Amino acid sequence: MASRRILFLEPFFGGSHRDFAQGLIEHSSLRIDLHTLPARFWKWRLRGAALHFVHKIKNPEGYDALVTCDMLSLSDLKALWGAACPPSLVYFHENQLTYPLAPGESMDLQYGFTDITTALAADRVLFNSQSHYTAFFKDLPGFLRNMPEHRPNWVIDAIKGKSSILYPGCRFDPETDIGLLRAHETPLIIWNHRWEFDKNPNLFFRTLERVSNEQVQFRLALLGENYQVMPKEFIAAKDRFGDHLEQYGFVESRKEYYDWLKRGSIVISTADQENFGISIVEAIRHGCAPLLPNRLSYPELIPEHLHKYFLYRDGDELFHKLMNLITELPNPGNPWPVRLEELAGSMNRFSWINLINDYDRELESLWM
Repeated sequence: MASRRILFLEPFFGGSHRDFAQGLIEHSSLRIDLHTLPARFWKWRLRGAALHFVHKIKNPEGYDALVTCDMLSLSDLKALWGAACPPSLVYFHENQLTYPLAPGESMDLQYGFTDITTALAADRVLFNSQSHYTAFFKDLPGFLRNMPEHRPNWVIDAIKGKSSILYPGCRFDPETDIGLLRAHETPLIIWNHRWEFDKNPNLFFRTLERVSNEQVQFRLALLGENYQVMPKEFIAAKDRFGDHLEQYGFVESRKEYYDWLKRGSIVISTADQENFGISIVEAIRHGCAPLLPNRLSYPELIPEHLHKYFLYRDGDELFHKLMNLITELPNPGNPWPVRLEELAGSMNRFSWINLINDYDRELESLWM
């Protein structure tokens, strides 16, 4: 097995893409060589990264398998490499058929077709959650109807026939002792998502505004990455919630990031787009109580019997559940800590240690 070589091409090396690549390499029993591009200019990566890697990788035939993601046009890569291209697995972190559009933006159909041809060119396709898989195949027939004639509806079954679901592995602090809130502490609310429109920071900060207007005390840590332009909501939040802020911006050190999660009391998502949610799993495992939309991938993450405590339907329910959490958590006699320990422990099923054998089997199947 040690003689097998895997080529991993990651054209968007940041966020969940970076975490996935690093975690796979760290835990796999296979030799994996990683080549990356920075996590910016995603549209150019989707259309042009294949040209970069074709020029950079001189000996693709020396590898037994190729791993890449949806941010690379695999059909372009295979066409240019020809028979030298090894058998390939594509991991879909997101897709351009269902991804929400930024304000003022209209859909450019070429990116959706790139997803389709990439999936067709792959030998194996993996989606990062059941909800992502379902959304992709639900929207694919409608996307194909954009074609005025000769619609290739055959691609639906062709892609589905080689697709499966495999959650991304998550990394946790091995020394984690779930830091449940002590009675004298003011709750620390964590935001650890990308600072971008699809995470709907507007709803998050509107909700905090409502809580603040009720004279309820909380602390705030704004973590997560910002890849290009600083969203206006975060600029305004620095002034509006300055008295609450304990951290403003991305922390490079993973140890420091874990420390913030362990200090945290509540982690909130207001996302319009989330196909898995590594940041949420990490926060829960390190002791945060989550408040999450009752849609997207989130119901998959939370055990069903705990949905009523940690999932919300709309902004009003988010506000009321947040108020309840803030006021109930500091009471040492309430039942929340027991549920949080149970919930935190349930996140272990997403650890790389528990998932890596499935990934190694997927890779080995490419040459068997």
